Amino acid sequence: MIINIDPVALYLPLPFLGWWPVHWYGITWLLAIFGILWYSKKIVSKKTAFKKNDVEDFLFYGVLGAIIGGRLGYMLFYGFNQILIDPLSVFKIWEGGLSFHGGFLGVLISFCMFSKKLKISFFDLSDHIALAFPIGLGLVRIGNFLGGELLGRPTDLPWGMIFWSDPLQLSRHPSQLYQAFFEGLVLFLVLNWLAKKPRPKIFISGMFLSLYGFFRIFTETFRMPDSHIGFDFLDIITRGQLLSLPMVLIGLILIFLSYKNKNETVS
Repeated sequence: MIINIDPVALYLPLPFLGWWPVHWYGITWLLAIFGILWYSKKIVSKKTAFKKNDVEDFLFYGVLGAIIGGRLGYMLFYGFNQILIDPLSVFKIWEGGLSFHGGFLGVLISFCMFSKKLKISFFDLSDHIALAFPIGLGLVRIGNFLGGELLGRPTDLPWGMIFWSDPLQLSRHPSQLYQAFFEGLVLFLVLNWLAKKPRPKIFISGMFLSLYGFFRIFTETFRMPDSHIGFDFLDIITRGQLLSLPMVLIGLILIFLSYKNKNETVS
């Protein structure tokens, strides 16, 4: 199957700049933000430690944290040599390059700041937002697919795809769709199913970390490593897998502590 999708969805006329390209990746980012906002507000209840308007305020800071952290994380985890050559490249976000793990750290920092501002528990906020995050994760992965980014490894399976952006024009795993399915749809369904049952505080945050990390490690086995990095270990372990392993471990620790410390049960 040949995938020949123009990564530019449309062009907008801007004064003095001409026709400005709008990429599918950018559109899916916007949809991700509004999707997370919509669902986060939808599941706010009388038992929630904050109000619907607080979700809007948090999301603003969360998006900033995701973009800034994502860019810094990408440069540190995947492009450190580029920083040494051109330190100003950190600010060239229009050239592409956002790391999920860096963006996630940026969001965590905004979590801390916002929870202190509202004077609520950090995990009251994280347990709530974790239920909506997979919506954004899945949509952004679809943006990667439409943009012909993050190509999969070669395969001879019948659903292999040849992307226009692949210089070798090989049939590859649609790894972006695998990740959209597991990191988006499956993670969303599992977390929200678990949230309907009585569980201790912190449990959902721990499950999000451990499940995302596990799904990322699994789906990375079908994705090509970054060309300028290659494999990090034994020619099979990628940078994304190494960065995801601590998420699994920290998530399992949080799940264990949520039950050991007998946190208040949420229903």
